[in-house]
Amino acid sequence: MSALPDPDYASEFYASVPAKRLLAWVIDGFIVFGLTSLIVLLTAFVGLWFWGVIFLVLGFAYRVVTIANTSATWGMYFTGIELRAANGSRFDTSLSFLHTLGYTISVSIPILQIISIVLMLTSARKQGLTDMMLGSVMINRRA
Repeated sequence: MSALPDPDYASEFYASVPAKRLLAWVIDGFIVFGLTSLIVLLTAFVGLWFWGVIFLVLGFAYRVVTIANTSATWGMYFTGIELRAANGSRFDTSLSFLHTLGYTISVSIPILQIISIVLMLTSARKQGLTDMMLGSVMINRRA
């Protein structure tokens, strides 16, 4: 028996999760963009030479730290969703790192990202590729 909510008997945990994931992704993108812009300003625009590297490193760190602390990024928290491990627990730092690494690899290789999106839209638990590999799920947060 799984510790995760059953999509057949507790479908409310998975309702609208793909749309909420997309909105959370956009919100998180704006947050990382804003933080990257702040770093560029604080470095007297020297950071413009390294914009891509700063964005990638800051985005990675942002995802790992926020998911490790609350099992959700700020965008996920705003949209009312959170990640859960295969045993139903919240994410710890190592699982947050692995999930972020899987996400980063997926967005770096377009075919993997397409597969992940298709899985989110068609699987019973709305899991992406990284979620399936780790056994994790994204669910609606309890009120």
